[in-house]
Parts: sequence; C-alpha cells; structure tokens
Amino acid sequence: MAGIRVEGVARSFGEVHAVRNAAFEVEPGTVAGLIGPNGAGKTTLLLMLASLLAPDSGSIRIAGYDPVTEPHQVRRRMGWMPDTLGSWPTLTVRAALATSGRMYGMSSDAASDRAADLIGLVSLDPLADQPTRVLSRGQKQRLSLARALVHDPEVLLLDEPASGLDPAARAALRELVRKLAGDGKTVLVSSHVLAELEEMADTAVYLADGETAAPDDVARAGQAARGWRIRSLDADRLSAALEAAGFGAVAVVDRFGAVVPFASEADAAQMLAHLVGVGVPISSFAPAVGDLEHVFHDLNRQGGEA
Repeated sequence: MAGIRVEGVARSFGEVHAVRNAAFEVEPGTVAGLIGPNGAGKTTLLLMLASLLAPDSGSIRIAGYDPVTEPHQVRRRMGWMPDTLGSWPTLTVRAALATSGRMYGMSSDAASDRAADLIGLVSLDPLADQPTRVLSRGQKQRLSLARALVHDPEVLLLDEPASGLDPAARAALRELVRKLAGDGKTVLVSSHVLAELEEMADTAVYLADGETAAPDDVARAGQAARGWRIRSLDADRLSAALEAAGFGAVAVVDRFGAVVPFASEADAAQMLAHLVGVGVPISSFAPAVGDLEHVFHDLNRQGGEA
C-alpha cells in the first residue's frame, strides 16, 4: 500500500477537539490540496501524518507504514516541510543540506552531491556558500523545501510552501510540485492561497471543525450554482442585456463588469451565446472563482446552515 491513507483519525487537546474525524486517500502521482479555515485542524492533522503527534483514534498509513508504530520507516519515505522551519544560522546553505543528507544515512560524498543538485533545483545557487542567517523568508522556504527532498522521499507533506515567495518563485514551485507528482510522488499541500492550489492540485481534502467533507458533499458543492464574471467593452449595454434576460435582480454589477450566478456551465454557455447574439461586446466570461474556492465556500455555507 502506498500514498497516504487516513481513516477515522481524531485528536484532542484536553477539551479541544482539534481533529474529530478525518478520512481520505491520496494516491501516488497525485497532488492533493488540504483546504480549510483557520482552526480547522490542518496543522494537527499534518503533524500526525508526519509522525510528530499520535492520534487518539483511527489509523494512518504513509507509504504503507504506520507513523505511530513505525515512525522510522515513515520518516525514511516522507519529506516534511512545516510552515516555519528553523535553520542552522552559522551553516551555509550547502552545508545545511549536506548535514540533512547525513542525518538520513547518506555518505559524505553522496550528501554533498545531493546538496548540489537541490541547490540548483530550488534556485539558491548564488547563496549556496552563504550562512543561512542571511536568507530572506522566501529563500528560507526554498531551503526548507530542499531539505524535505534531500532523501528523495515517496511522500511529501508541504505546509504553506509558497509563503514568502515572490511571483517567479511561486511559479517555479508549482512547476516543481507537478514534476514531483509526475515522477510518482504523493504530495499533500496545505495552503490558504486557493488560487495557488488550483494550478497544482489534482484533488482536494476539505477540512472544517476537525472533520473531512464526505465525497458526496464535495460533489454536491461542486455542482452548486456559482458566480461567473462577465466583462464587456460596453458596461451599460451589458447591464441592459442582463436586465432584459431576467438576471437584473441577481447580477452584481461593479466597475469590473458583472457577476452573475448560473446553475450550470450549460446555462453560462447559453447566456454567453445570447449576449454575443444581441451585440454585447464581451471581453471576458469566466467563473468568478476557481473550482477549489467554489467548493470551499459552498461547503462552509452548508456547515453554517447545519
């Protein structure tokens, strides 16, 4: 059994139920986003997956091994990048990576070679021989990712990996994560930036109040009505056309155009054809938010109503 398997996992801290019932699977070669509001239990869940915290109940398998009873096997196969990872301030970037390699049992030469490869992979070449204390927040994030990859793990747990990265580094991160999944690795990424996850994740795990959303609820949320952003070169003509089509009461018009809810993509396509047909000059017609954010908001609404 490979990848990540979580079944009925719960963890409390006194009276606080951080994780109540988490259950999901992530297959090898897949990037999964871990999504949830602050306080949902994401960090606690990641700590349990990383073998740093034992669940009160339920079972976890990382690359087929139990983090509670077989932590050494898990750590040999799992790369862990926490939200904030301290660095040895007096060591150079190269030495920090080589030292991490030695901790995983690599020979001195193998650790040095691996450090050199990773420095290039995360674009830290100009800083390779500088002490880690001079690195910026974003550069330390790249070093942290390299340390998670030093032993070529099968499973990667990434907590807010894009935090502090500039746009170019974020794009490089997305490409790297997709490449790692293409090489067969299992990747679980926790992030509040859903637009980032949208471009790298194949699937998502939604966590709220310590519980993962059931697949049926996720599917239902994905099919719920969603807003579409419509931009036109003639805002007045767009507003008039929406009013005439019976959408005047539900359309939200602003300086960017209008956001109109449609029950399905077919309904949206029909409206686009209608607007073009009546001569409205459309410059943009697309969902107002990505699929992940749409499902996230709809699940939160369902939870609030419940």
